[in-house]
Amino acid sequence: MEAEPFIRGCAFTGTSSVPYPRADPADTRIPRDTWATAEIPVGVRLELSGDAEAVDVVYRTATDNLGYRGDGAGRTFTLWRGGKLVDEEKAGTGDSRVRLALGGWPREERAIVYLPEGMKPTIRSLGGVGGRIEPAPADQPRWIAYGDSVAEGWTASGPAYAWPAIAGREHELDVVNMGYAGAARGEVASAEQIAALEADVISITHGTNCWTRTPHSVDMMLASIAAFIDVVRQGHPDTPIVVVSPVIRPDAETTPNRFGATLQDLRHAMEAEAEHRDVVVISGADLIGPEHLSDGIHPNDDGHRILADVIGKEVAAVVPR
Repeated sequence: MEAEPFIRGCAFTGTSSVPYPRADPADTRIPRDTWATAEIPVGVRLELSGDAEAVDVVYRTATDNLGYRGDGAGRTFTLWRGGKLVDEEKAGTGDSRVRLALGGWPREERAIVYLPEGMKPTIRSLGGVGGRIEPAPADQPRWIAYGDSVAEGWTASGPAYAWPAIAGREHELDVVNMGYAGAARGEVASAEQIAALEADVISITHGTNCWTRTPHSVDMMLASIAAFIDVVRQGHPDTPIVVVSPVIRPDAETTPNRFGATLQDLRHAMEAEAEHRDVVVISGADLIGPEHLSDGIHPNDDGHRILADVIGKEVAAVVPR
């Protein structure tokens, strides 16, 4: 059975080399670092239902080099159903096949298969074992989740444990993960891409990379977040938007960057500017603590769970149903 009807979380048309891009491949204005992480199919998944005992997934992986995220970028296929992890199988390199048990749930219960995204898989086909499978209904509200490495899922123990994945699963949202590790700085090109996409709710959760990766002054941050929201609003005048300022980063909180701005300064600027617009604003300062960071920058599984609980609740609350 062709895989395309089962694919969720991919809002852009793929290419022969990047089947599930998370930014528009035709947009040559996207910075090189943004495109590099957009090639990884973070949050892309399979969603199916049916009375089969298991599903066979035929696939090809492009790499075994998972970079900084290591195994957290995904070395397995995991199948979730009814909010529970039902089965998990190791992914092979190159062309391969995996069989995942569907757990005996009622046929209408949605099953979600998370991919070994860091291995850049291409799904070739799916088949039911001992019964039928079909694509799950494409009736969930679409959530565009723009952000940085925290939104991308660094350093959760696997793709299913990134906070947008958890929140999407629990609140029955079709999440499109536009989290760009080391790259999301509120570029207008990304805002224009979001403005052109269909969306029922949008979250904006960047800011950390505006401290040192591409340093911003306070004035730059004020202008950047204003422009980003305004451009998104041009395509989504009535769509709910949730803006979350950066979570805690101990080494950056009171340390000035080359423009004299600390992360606290940039966080306050982001919140202050967003408050002037018709958006929900959440301060990231106290959402998690240092004990929830695995490397001093990125949340561990407990941190991602907290973010999913808090941000997911706010996102779900404003979605038209």
